[in-house]
Amino acid sequence: MILFMALVFVGVAIGGTCAFVIFWPLSLVHLREREPAVRARLGENAFLRPAALRWLLSGGYREVADRQFTGLATPARIALVVTMIGLALAGLLALWAFS
Repeated sequence: MILFMALVFVGVAIGGTCAFVIFWPLSLVHLREREPAVRARLGENAFLRPAALRWLLSGGYREVADRQFTGLATPARIALVVTMIGLALAGLLALWAFS
């Protein structure tokens, strides 16, 4: 049962990753088109850049006054958190099952 729950958390992490891969690039394209100053601060190829992900996770995207952008970045942040929590819980349950 423990390994089944670990597998369920892996599935949750995969779902979070799929949502992240949808919303984060849309957010970055929106920044490129409407907020060039913020885009320049994040740099090119910001998709998996640690500084950009840290900016997303810390909620720094809320400083942008564009509601359309925050409407795209908020689901990306939630998806990234779900992915990280799902993988962490799956790892903990797998360690518990094999110990």
